[in-house]
Amino acid sequence: MKKVITFGEIMLRLAPQGFLRFSQANNFDVVYGGGESNVAVSLANYGIPVDFVTRLPKNDIGECALMEMRKRGVGTDNIIFGGDRLGIYFLETGAVSRGSKVIYDRAHSAMAEIQQGMVDWESVFTNAQWFHWTGITPAISQGAADACLEAVKVAKSKGMTISTDLNYRKKLWKYNGDREAIMTELTSYCDIVLGNEEDAEMHFGIKPLGLDITKQGADVKAEAFLSVCQQMMEKFPNAKKVITTLRGSLSASHNTWAGVLYDGKTMYQSPQYQITHIVDRVGGGDSFMGGLIYGLLTYPQDDQKALNFAVAASCLKHTIKGDANLVTVAEVEKLMGGDASGRVAR
Repeated sequence: MKKVITFGEIMLRLAPQGFLRFSQANNFDVVYGGGESNVAVSLANYGIPVDFVTRLPKNDIGECALMEMRKRGVGTDNIIFGGDRLGIYFLETGAVSRGSKVIYDRAHSAMAEIQQGMVDWESVFTNAQWFHWTGITPAISQGAADACLEAVKVAKSKGMTISTDLNYRKKLWKYNGDREAIMTELTSYCDIVLGNEEDAEMHFGIKPLGLDITKQGADVKAEAFLSVCQQMMEKFPNAKKVITTLRGSLSASHNTWAGVLYDGKTMYQSPQYQITHIVDRVGGGDSFMGGLIYGLLTYPQDDQKALNFAVAASCLKHTIKGDANLVTVAEVEKLMGGDASGRVAR
């Protein structure tokens, strides 16, 4: 099987233990992760050959991030080195009615200072079939946006499948780039587009009619998102599938979780899961994307099964501490089959 390539920034995640607030913390748990590296880890867990492309500083912390990818079976041969620091983000994990909080410290990171021409995309895409990027990468800096555009153009010229998770991050778009113009151009190259209601609205002004997600709680109806999918396909005619995650938030600890996939003719709906005791929701969307890519590659004639795999995989991610989803295909298929008992496997 040809490789999947993901491109973005991997960071050092520092989080107070348990549900402590920053002001209570005397130490931090260390995890390495980021949107595109998390997708790569998921795919490696499922047996899909995958390479992660990024720019790392040539120091001990950069080496730690590199080792984390290698440990999870992700290809690292196309990672480039330079710059002085790895990006950092601080995570305060919320509970019940207190939401989680993220503080970024990634200005002037190695990846933020990447420039067009630093990555040899012709070489990277040798024996590759799929390229994945997210809306986080062009939000980091103009250089990162330029490098991402360079990548999608080469990938398109080679006939590769291109996917994106739109991933709007309000705290990242700080430079003077035109967010809508940048994201519109990049997304226009994509075959597979994933996003939630906030991503589509904030990047493109597209939103579901009559729905305020912050007030709906768990009462999120899949039908409300058909208009979003249709508007997205109208704006991006190259897109073959538009996918939306449906998160109903009763509290920071209890969410409902589902998804829809629209192929221009049919809207597929997944089962809805009740996630009643969230361990870590960071990386939930990334685990969905990893499951979706696996599903679309493994079940190319069955979009319903691909969607169901993505939703079940990301449901399980909410039970795992850290950025990345560390579940197996067998575990996902067990949940897809209706076994949510959590019984001990002896």
